[in-house]
Amino acid sequence: MPMLEALPQTSFSTRTPWYAGPRRFSGPLLRDVLSAAGAQGTVLRAGALNDYRVDLPWDDAQRHDLILARLLDGQPMAVRDKGPLFLIYPFDDHPELRSALYYARSAWQLRTIEVL
Repeated sequence: MPMLEALPQTSFSTRTPWYAGPRRFSGPLLRDVLSAAGAQGTVLRAGALNDYRVDLPWDDAQRHDLILARLLDGQPMAVRDKGPLFLIYPFDDHPELRSALYYARSAWQLRTIEVL
């Protein structure tokens, strides 16, 4: 968590299928996290605390302002509120992101990201 906090932080508000109204998500951009880790690949495999796993194209992190959110409405996220980390797309910024495909790629209670 200290490494994530040391990276530049980004915030946006967006509506999601999981909350009643728009919420503000804050954290580093996923592409900055990958760069800081020296990661390279073509696929990112996100794994959650509940064993949910989803693959997303490496390009998603480059094309979209995908956040590795650590704050929800300015507060750290508890596990019971989809924390401590939530991989979230800016759904309201791009209508094409408001689809089952991108909702499924938004992993909450994130535990790992494997680079393949």
